[in-house]
Order: sequence, then structure tokens, then C-alpha cells
Amino acid sequence: MGFGSVWRHRLGKCYETGCPTGAVYYNTTGITVNGQIRQRPQICGYARFDTIGGFDPNRLSRMRGRVFECAEPSVWMGYNKLLFRRILSRGERPECFLVVAKSEFVGQLLVGKQDWRSPGTRLLSLSETVGQQEAMLLMSIGDWIRSSLGHLELGLSAMCRPLTCLVPRAAE
Repeated sequence: MGFGSVWRHRLGKCYETGCPTGAVYYNTTGITVNGQIRQRPQICGYARFDTIGGFDPNRLSRMRGRVFECAEPSVWMGYNKLLFRRILSRGERPECFLVVAKSEFVGQLLVGKQDWRSPGTRLLSLSETVGQQEAMLLMSIGDWIRSSLGHLELGLSAMCRPLTCLVPRAAE
């Protein structure tokens, strides 16, 4: 699992019924502008994590490689959103991965060009300015994106297990 650069949170609420809710954390893309991480959204979207579902913002490294039950991706008020409901038990196999692609590592994504991504790849969020990009994508093993460096395919290898990694795909 990847995380975008920008985090926001909302503290939990206590309702008249006495049922408290946990804090909620929102993650999206950002890039460095004058030494600060800033959103420069071209495609607006975010991943939402609820602490009541087991998400621990103080232990992000422990959240990587975990499998979450998620709602279907949707659009709300013009924003792409993905709700991570709860952490599943270890051993569950994921259907897809949250991948963060930064131009400094994968090159410039060819967003908007024909066939810049595989049909199953979903773009949740994209921040971009002055040659910098950060994209948050939902991908399954074998899905791919195209960048200035060529085709990059999502795969798992012994070198990056249990994290996901993008690997160059042979030209067709």
C-alpha cells in the first residue's frame, strides 16, 4: 500500500445517543512547493481511514502491507473517494492495491494520453506542477501505467514483499 503526501484529520464526535465515533484520516496527493508539501490537484480525490476500523496514524509503517475492507470507489461533491472501512485479519488476499506514483521515481505519467493506463487502473488523485507529479491509483497485479520511462506494471517480488512495487514491463 502506498500513502500520498498530504494528510488531514477530523476528530471523533460524541452524539446524543452516546455512541462516539473515532477520528477520521484523509490521505491525498501533494508535491513539494517552496520546501512545503502542498496539494496542486489536477484530479481531486482522497482515501479515508477510520480509526474505529483499526487504522493507526501513529504507526503508518504497520499499516503498509495490511489488507483493508473497502467500500466501492465513488465520487462525492466532485471528489473521488475510497473508504477504508476496517483492517482484515492477516492472510487475506487483496483484490487491488493503493499505489502512489511519484514522478521522481516513475517518471512523468502520461495522464490524458490514449492508453496511459490499463483498463483496470483507477486514478483517485493527481497533484501536479512544474514537472512534479504524485498520483494515487488503485491497481491490481498486472495492471500498468505509462510514463516518460515507459510501461510500468504492478507486481510483487521477493525484494518488495509485502509492499507493492511498479516494475518495468517488456515492450510489446
